[in-house]
Formats: sequence, structure tokens, C-alpha cells
Amino acid sequence: SQLVGLKKLLLNVSRAVIRDVLVTFSPAEGPSTLNTTEKGKAGKIHLPREIFQSLSSQTVHVVVTVLNIQQLGMFKEVNQAGQVLDNTVVGITVGNASVSGLRDPVQLTFGHSQLPPDVTPQCVFWDPSKGQAGGWRSSGCVTQPGDKKTVCSCDHLTFFTLLLNPALDGSTAPALMAVAKAGCGVATAFSIFTIAFCIFIRCRFRFEETLRINLGLHMNLVGSLFLLNLAFLLNSGLSGRTQPGTCKVLGGLTHYCLLCCFTWTALEGCQLYLLFIKVLGVYIHHYLAKLCLLGWGLPVLVVGVAGVIGSYGEYSIQTTDHQVIAHLCWITSKHLLLHYITNCGYFSLIFLFNMALFGVVTQKSCSLQGTGVVQGGRKPWKVALVAAGLFCLLGATWALAFLTHGISSAPVLYLFTILNSLQGIFIFIWLVILYYPKTKETTGSLSHIIRHDKNTTVSQ
Repeated sequence: SQLVGLKKLLLNVSRAVIRDVLVTFSPAEGPSTLNTTEKGKAGKIHLPREIFQSLSSQTVHVVVTVLNIQQLGMFKEVNQAGQVLDNTVVGITVGNASVSGLRDPVQLTFGHSQLPPDVTPQCVFWDPSKGQAGGWRSSGCVTQPGDKKTVCSCDHLTFFTLLLNPALDGSTAPALMAVAKAGCGVATAFSIFTIAFCIFIRCRFRFEETLRINLGLHMNLVGSLFLLNLAFLLNSGLSGRTQPGTCKVLGGLTHYCLLCCFTWTALEGCQLYLLFIKVLGVYIHHYLAKLCLLGWGLPVLVVGVAGVIGSYGEYSIQTTDHQVIAHLCWITSKHLLLHYITNCGYFSLIFLFNMALFGVVTQKSCSLQGTGVVQGGRKPWKVALVAAGLFCLLGATWALAFLTHGISSAPVLYLFTILNSLQGIFIFIWLVILYYPKTKETTGSLSHIIRHDKNTTVSQ
């Protein structure tokens, strides 16, 4: 009762009359035999005679199964980005033999209406050995898209479907790549300015230990951003023309820089917690050195393990018409689960922690502003600018990536690309406004806590 149109079509095929077999199928009616092309059918299956020539039995049974996976709850891949056309999966078996390596491929024609411009069809089959619960693969299948139908030519028999993957259209994709490269180039220059500025004020002015640690943290975060932008520029410029070994190294380097950026963002949040929530009383010997060991060392372990299992290689970004717009050295399609765990999952935890801290800091700052406890009046626009800088420092711009799932909104993609690539510029402006000292006042940051007359106050 859970199946829609599940029928087993038994075709007795005699070796004496070896011929091609043509079958139609639809989610509502199931499969049926067809000798001539009929109109109005949802799909067709063409089985070449090569399949039957390789069988030893006199008579074989061709079994075609049409499944509605939405009702069954089957064929669900972990972190699947694409959608199955009409939730329909077609299984084909001939006798009891395993058919693969066909020179004359099996052809499945999936009928459909006009597909959206942000979707690209892909012929796939179910591989139970992929991952822990199985997944879709496209090896051995060729996709021939059309306006009202898509033809899948595969060299084996199993369970097939047409996967509708999100994709960039031909005009948006190159524009996004150009914006990303330009933004990363500018951000790389400003990252150098930021590091130079931090070194200058640390050497030129005397700060207490807390502020020196804060500056050290900011320098390391900006340093990780500098390396990430540089790795992306090298990646987009060199990939596609490199040897496989070099591409693996470049992919691992890019992944390492990204994880370093996320880790230093998390350490910024931890420092904010120690200074603003715990407030004083926390002393750790060689604190900054230990943070550096964690910020730069933890990603080495992750990338090392990923490199051992061969996770890095060439990754292609395609448009809806299957045109490759970029070759990147990154985590390969076979190991996308690693991307979801080490990048998406890792950042999700960091983002939730940092945004919770940001909410607490903002609430306490507003309450202190209202009671007049804060030392020194600050203009509202400057307070808002400092809060926005802290919001950026804690990695909020990376969270826009979660809104781009499915490539459903080109404006969100542009916003994510622009804001995230210019993150280094925002941090530079924030640090200059916040840290450049004045002659008669002590400067700090939102996370700098002091005690005055037994009251906790926040400077700047």
C-alpha cells in the first residue's frame, strides 16, 4: 500500500529471438511493454540486445520496478542537496545476473516539464556502499538534458533516478567568481595593513596585558583571513593547470586556512566570554602562546587525517548548462561528508556560541548605558559601529552561507560573496576606530573589563 505504481513487468525473452526491449513507465501507472513509441508517457526504458546475449539461460525475466521514495522513506542520502524528479526511482533487473560494463548502454528517458533555470539534471544510480547508509552516484551514466525530457545512458543495471541539483546560471556564476576574486584581493591588502597597524600600536603605546592579549588575538585572526584569501586566489588561479599531487596539496592548504579562520573566530568568542562574562580573576600562564598552539595546531590534525584518506583533489563548479566555470582544488565530491562535518558542522557550533555571547554582551552594554555606569559618553553611531565590528569579528558574515543552500536567491549569494570577502576590511576599520589611543584616555574593546570603586564598568 506504500508503493505508487509498483508493478513487476515480467518479459519472457527467448535467446532464439534476441532483440532490443522497449518499456514505458510512469509514477502513477507503473511499467508496461511498448513496441512502438507512444506519446504521453512519463518515461521510456531501452534495453539493448547485448544484455541478453551475455546471459546463459534460455528464458529470462526482465523486472522493472517503479517506486515512490517519498512514501517509502527509502533512497535517502545523508546531506543530499538535489531533489529526485517526481520522487520516482526506477529499478531494472534482467534475470539473476549482475549486468555492468555494457558497450551499448541502457537508455532511460525521464519526461518532465520545463526545469527551473537554477536546476541542472543529473542521471544517478543508488550505491549502497557509499557512506554509511548509501548514496547516489553518477559514474557510468551520461546525462543528455532536453526541454521536456532527459535521457540517461548507463552501462549497468540497478536503481536509477534523475537528480535535480541546484546550480548557478551562466550569467550569475562568472559574476560571482569575479566579485569573489576582487574582494579577496582587496581584503588581502587590508589584512596586511591591519597586521601592520596592530604591530605599530603594540610597539608604540603601552597597554596592560589584557589589551595586548586582545591585540594578539586580533592579529592572529586577521592573519588567518590573509592566508585564506591568498589560498583562494592561488587556488582559483592555478587549479585546472596543476598536477594531481599539487592540486591535493593546494586543496589541503585551502581547507587548513579555512579551519584556522574558524578556530580563531571561536577563540575570539572564548576571550570575550572570559573578559565579559567571567570578568577578571582568570590568569593563564603563557595564555597567548597556548592560544596560538590551539588556533594553528588543531586544523593541522584535521587536514592531516583528511589527507591520509585522500579527500583532496579537483572540484568543478558547473552552471545549469553543464559548463565548467571554475576548477578548484578542494574536497572532492566523494568526500563531501567531510566538508559537512569539518566545515558546516564545526562552524555551526562556533556561530551558535559566538552569537549567544554577542547577545549577552549587547544586553549588558545596553543596560550599562542606561544606568550611566559606562565611563565616558560615546556617540550612538560609534557604539553601533563597534557592535557591528564585533558582530563581524565573531564570524557572522560566514553564516550567510547557510541561506544560500539550494542556490535559491541570487541576491543572497552576492551579499555573502561581497561581505565575506571584505571581512578583512571591516575588521581593519573596526580596529582603527576602537584601538587607536588618545592622549588622555585608556582605550580598549568591548571585551575589556575594568573595576572602578568596586563597580564593574566597560570602557569603550
